[in-house]
Amino acid sequence: MNPRITLATAARILRQLRADHRTIALMLVVPCVLIGLLAWIFDGTPVFDRVGAALLGVFPFVVMFIVTSVATLRERTSGTLERLLTTPLGKGDFMLGYALAFGVMAVVQALVATGFAVWVCDLDVAGPTWLLVVVAVCDALLGTALGLLVSGFASSEFQAVQFMPAFVLPQFLLCGLLVPRDSLPSVLSTFSDYLPLSYAVDAMRTIAAVPEPLSDVSSDIGIIIGAIVLALALGSLTLRRRTA
Repeated sequence: MNPRITLATAARILRQLRADHRTIALMLVVPCVLIGLLAWIFDGTPVFDRVGAALLGVFPFVVMFIVTSVATLRERTSGTLERLLTTPLGKGDFMLGYALAFGVMAVVQALVATGFAVWVCDLDVAGPTWLLVVVAVCDALLGTALGLLVSGFASSEFQAVQFMPAFVLPQFLLCGLLVPRDSLPSVLSTFSDYLPLSYAVDAMRTIAAVPEPLSDVSSDIGIIIGAIVLALALGSLTLRRRTA
């Protein structure tokens, strides 16, 4: 891996994103709209305070998964990726460049969504707000890494979106957002232990309920980061360098 090439790749992706106003709107506006809608629906009840923080971890994950899988697939199907891999660009440079570029967008997205939830929708959080942002960024990077991985198995943008039920919905259903994980049937509860989104929701709920949650959520954040690294490593194996 070459840091200069990695940063150049990240800069190229950011330039492409800057010209794509609809994608930027999808990443920044949609999570706020959904959070605001949820706060409106459950106005005057404790439901929003109970699930709002957890959703701050789910929305960035889902949005980044869709955006990254489609954007990467465009590069694969247009031949851009093959041409790039005939240059000194390494697989690690490509994957890390994408992660850095979408990581920048994830930071902006997490700041906007968390600020909207806390200061506009009055989400009650006992822990520090900055830690909510950290976990939200990790979740967005997790969605980015899984999107990169999935793009290697799809042959069209439609297929990439179709992978969402396989990679995203099981995590959404079993992460503890709808039903506490310890109330799930034992088989499903055990399965949820292997899904990284479960630890994101656990961390968000701990931050929302505990004034000093850093020591409690450190292990959850570590597991999410480990899942990101694993997904990026597996995703790099789907890249094919043309040798002739």
